[in-house]
Amino acid sequence: MKITVNDLSHLPQVAQQLLAFASNEKVFIFDGDMGAGKTTFIKVFCAALGVEDVVSSPTYSIVNEYESPNGSLFHFDFYRIKDIQEAYDLGYEEYFYGGGICLIEWPERVAELLPDHYIKVEIATVEENRRVFNFSKV
Repeated sequence: MKITVNDLSHLPQVAQQLLAFASNEKVFIFDGDMGAGKTTFIKVFCAALGVEDVVSSPTYSIVNEYESPNGSLFHFDFYRIKDIQEAYDLGYEEYFYGGGICLIEWPERVAELLPDHYIKVEIATVEENRRVFNFSKV
């Protein structure tokens, strides 16, 4: 599913479309260049999932946990991990397979650990405020 937005104020509608597309999937990976808006979109997506906390980038903590009406939600940013052992040390299995919703930035750094099924969200920057979102089921 491909969606183009010309204004970032349309991100809540994109988040709703992602929810509808995802059905009951619990793991989402977000792919896009640095500055494409992955964290910005995840903040909006968390709001669509009912998270009331302030959502921030887990760049330094690697994972942030939030509560939603749908249960626990885990936001990962694997950009700064040095090797796959850090994901093992983090206890990734409990998160990825524990039934909570997982939102993963920089998934290519832990590709061999990803579950067999997930939703892939690709974000491409076309212009300063124009983005193309592509959702796919893997």
